[in-house]
Amino acid sequence: MKPQFCKTLLMLAPVGLLAGCMTPPQPQLQPSTPAQWQQAGSSTPAARAVQASDLAAWWKLLGDPALDKLVEQALAQNLSLAQAQGRLQAQRILLGIATASYKPEVTAGVRTLQDVAALDSYFHASLDMSWNLGLFGAYESSELDGQGQLLDAQAQLQAAQIQLVANVVQRYLEICVAQQQRFGLDQQMQLDARRLQLQQVRVQQRIGSAELVQQASLDLNRSSGQEAELLQHQARAAHALAALLGQTEPDAAWLAASGTAHIPSATALNLQVLPAELLRSRPAILAAEAAVQRAAAAAGLSTAALYPRFALGGSLLYAYNLTQNRRSSSNLVPMLGPVIDIPLFDWGRRRAQADADDLQMNNAVKAYRQSVLDGVADVETALAGLRAQQQRQQSLDAQTRLLRSRAQQLQRRQALGLASELDTVEPRRQLLLHESQQRVAQAAQTLAFVALFQALGGAPLPAQPLPGTEGAAP
Repeated sequence: MKPQFCKTLLMLAPVGLLAGCMTPPQPQLQPSTPAQWQQAGSSTPAARAVQASDLAAWWKLLGDPALDKLVEQALAQNLSLAQAQGRLQAQRILLGIATASYKPEVTAGVRTLQDVAALDSYFHASLDMSWNLGLFGAYESSELDGQGQLLDAQAQLQAAQIQLVANVVQRYLEICVAQQQRFGLDQQMQLDARRLQLQQVRVQQRIGSAELVQQASLDLNRSSGQEAELLQHQARAAHALAALLGQTEPDAAWLAASGTAHIPSATALNLQVLPAELLRSRPAILAAEAAVQRAAAAAGLSTAALYPRFALGGSLLYAYNLTQNRRSSSNLVPMLGPVIDIPLFDWGRRRAQADADDLQMNNAVKAYRQSVLDGVADVETALAGLRAQQQRQQSLDAQTRLLRSRAQQLQRRQALGLASELDTVEPRRQLLLHESQQRVAQAAQTLAFVALFQALGGAPLPAQPLPGTEGAAP
């Protein structure tokens, strides 16, 4: 080895050692979260304890096997979710080449050349090598950027899972409510028709009024209009559920009326999930953390660009004179040495870029902390909404018992001949209307249950790698 080359390597050794010690900036993410939820659920004996492990399959807390089967089918066949899984798989593959530009590169080529005097022609074969060392944190910053892109893809997949499960539960609820509403509406229309008939008889017997006949007819027509609206809502929910499951058309049972359709009900909850669990499950927080990582990577790369870029370069050139091949032999010329790129005339531009990237990184940290605060607020709001719906449901249950008791009393009076059939129609009709409101309130309570687990960041990513990613970078 030549002495001059050895001297150059000795001079660059301290610089390389110093550059190797530099790492990209790592902002501290220390969001403040409350120790417990202010709107925590009830602790009554009927309450169910909800822990962090329940987030993996929160819809099973509703206790509906038919719904569980639909969710499993949607998770396996939904095309939008499959796209999100594909993006995550692609990012896992790309993570393996995030730092490929800092690995040795070897290129080879052949060509023919002619000298300036156009007397001789040469055949050149070259083997070139270059190695960007990625000093001053450039290598680590590129690796951090790849990890940030992977985390963002994970957040997108988790958000797609949460939205998919929530949509399936919501559409299933709408179908069940519509089925029961149609069944109850059929009974109500029968009562309306019977009341109209009885009022007409009373008019014929000159003991009733035409105004009551008109009111009974108006109620019957209004009930018919409600049936058309229910059919529309049920069809829309059924086709939307079919699309979520990857089907071209809904099941026939989803479009029928049924008095036995089960509306999943969420009982009282005792939430034991700590606010800190949001940091590991809520997609918006994961996406904000990914943005911090990418901003830190950009700041690290712009900082590394302020320093000289060190690389190793080498070339092996083989030249053969085609014109005078009888009088000359071939030549083989090897070269090896360092390559130094020093920023001089554009250093101000690089300094401005580094300052701007530092500000962007600080903004990303603030956005992360804000996303944590938003997550806590969303959960508290969802808890308050769930509690309000539970109180509403309890109030309606109490009213139902009173209305049912009143209708039964009038029916007993009719059986004893102390009341007419017309006297019992209106209480029975009011009971049906109230039961309809009760079913809507029960569905609203379950939707508040869904909103709570959406805010908590339910349906986390599976622990096992996706198919075809076992060999990808972690």
